[in-house]
Amino acid sequence: MSFFDDLRNLDRNNVGGWPKSVKIFFATIIVVLILFFGWYLKISGQQDELEGLRKKEITLKKDFSDKQAKVVNLEAYRKQLDDMKEMLQTMLRQLPSKTEMPDLLNDISDAALGAGIETQLFQPGGEIMKDFYAEKPIQLKMLGTYHQFGTFISSVAALPRVVILTMHDVSLRPIKPAAGATKAAAAAAKEVSPDQLMLEGTVKTYRYLDDEEAAAIQRAAEAAKPKPKGKPAAKKPAEEK
Repeated sequence: MSFFDDLRNLDRNNVGGWPKSVKIFFATIIVVLILFFGWYLKISGQQDELEGLRKKEITLKKDFSDKQAKVVNLEAYRKQLDDMKEMLQTMLRQLPSKTEMPDLLNDISDAALGAGIETQLFQPGGEIMKDFYAEKPIQLKMLGTYHQFGTFISSVAALPRVVILTMHDVSLRPIKPAAGATKAAAAAAKEVSPDQLMLEGTVKTYRYLDDEEAAAIQRAAEAAKPKPKGKPAAKKPAEEK
């Protein structure tokens, strides 16, 4: 009798009487199922975890290589940083100093006068201290032509000290009589050359801080930092009466 005939003639109520070949067959199936479910429930999850660890290993190796490269070049980075700081200090030293600022303001005013610009307002304001420089706002109201303003800017750029002027809320417009102006004001506006422009607004110029000023600002910044709160002192037990 063949194996397939034994399968067809199995007595489900008498498992112990099954042929040996059939018993081996079903025992093999059971072992395979146990191994499959064991792999699915435990080993499969561990393989996913292993794959995640492998990816993490690749990331950690890359981070290690990057950090190692930075450590190897640390001295070069420090030298580059020192060079940049020295370059910054050199550039700052090219700005006007505290004692040169009054002369600089006079030079700017003289440059406008030399360009033929009519200065109706030139009012320097108070200095505003920053980390390593001070800025000084100047309110301007000037009357001149386009070419005169160009000459003025060229003259300022040609000053011996590095002069930085930044414009804030500055308008440059042609001269027109204001609405509702008197006849005299309108006539005066008409007498102005048609290519005359009015520059009005605020410009800022800058100077570097000397060592004493920079140290004072640094001390003030450190004093303004919130101090860590200490632990409250333990209360002494009340004395027994």
